[in-house]
Amino acid sequence: MKQRIALLGSTGSIGLQTLDIARARSDRFEIAVLTAGTNWQRLAEQAAEFLPDAVVIADEQWYAPLREALAHLPIKVYAGAEAIVQVVRGGSADVIVNALVGYAGMMPSLAAVETGKKLALANKESLVIAGRQIIDAAERNRAAILPIDSEHSAIFQSLVGEVSPARRLILTASGGPFLRTPKDRLCEVTVEQALRHPNWSMGAKITVDSSTLVNKGFEVIEAHWLFGLPAEKIDVLVHPQSVVHSMVEFEDGAIKAQLGTPDMRLPIQYALTFPERPDYGGARFDFARSSTLTFEEVDDDKFPALGIAYECLRRGGTAPCTMNAANEVAVAAFLQGRIGYNDIVRLIERALEKADFAPSPSVDDYIACDREVRAMVSAML
Repeated sequence: MKQRIALLGSTGSIGLQTLDIARARSDRFEIAVLTAGTNWQRLAEQAAEFLPDAVVIADEQWYAPLREALAHLPIKVYAGAEAIVQVVRGGSADVIVNALVGYAGMMPSLAAVETGKKLALANKESLVIAGRQIIDAAERNRAAILPIDSEHSAIFQSLVGEVSPARRLILTASGGPFLRTPKDRLCEVTVEQALRHPNWSMGAKITVDSSTLVNKGFEVIEAHWLFGLPAEKIDVLVHPQSVVHSMVEFEDGAIKAQLGTPDMRLPIQYALTFPERPDYGGARFDFARSSTLTFEEVDDDKFPALGIAYECLRRGGTAPCTMNAANEVAVAAFLQGRIGYNDIVRLIERALEKADFAPSPSVDDYIACDREVRAMVSAML
């Protein structure tokens, strides 16, 4: 029987690569739902190819042209963020691939696990913001969460079959485009430079997050919720080649790592086919041609965002939500040319100083926190 997929964020980088897999393995996968934020033209093209039961465009202003483009096809067309949550809760999909960007992915992730569905998770912000609620709901409803992020997929793969707990998790980071850039030159960074990631092809927002190491900080928080280890047992190492995707150390001193070419189709397919490993058709890593793998510590002075994320994890409550909301507004402003590169982290720090803090938040508290921080940082701009 084919696995029916609800793909949230089908027009982004992860979404496009997920559709590559569905296209190549049509004997195993069927697309039941497609959603996008604003790119209704590409969503319409995808819908015409894959003929899902339903499509959703989050930005309601594009509902009419999308509906008109698909009027000749038996596809239900919806609009709005709440509609995405509703199609997740509906019964037409077996697995939810959450490839949404940022805060928008939180409620769909929660909806997926509350209905007991398998969640293939690329939206790390879901767990950054509401990790406790999502993990608790997954446990109550026996909903599997399979990570798509290459680092968390690597840790998951390294833990499969182990009966002993991990002593330490080691997340690897490429270091981004500014690994060798002196700290005093970061104030000169342009948008174009920040979007030139040396190893990965990703969307604009996550590429900027990778350059500041905000993304790596969020991955530390995500790893805490996925694997249950505290902050002091989650380390980050810079690994410029992006071949070792992450590692797990055990009490006996053994370290297991997952290696491979930097191709997101591998962790996407693993999340969809676990525990099987069918051929995914990508390039194979050749040790003889890539014989040098290097590792180094993160320069915390040059990349303070990682330390800020660790502090948010230790503080808990709404602190990670505050960091995420501030970062989303700041990165958008940077991409629009409204602020400088270093202002991204400065705005995060100011938001954490000024925002209200709830130590034991509910989902409603997260919603209120996100709204408050976005307004606050927008005013700071």
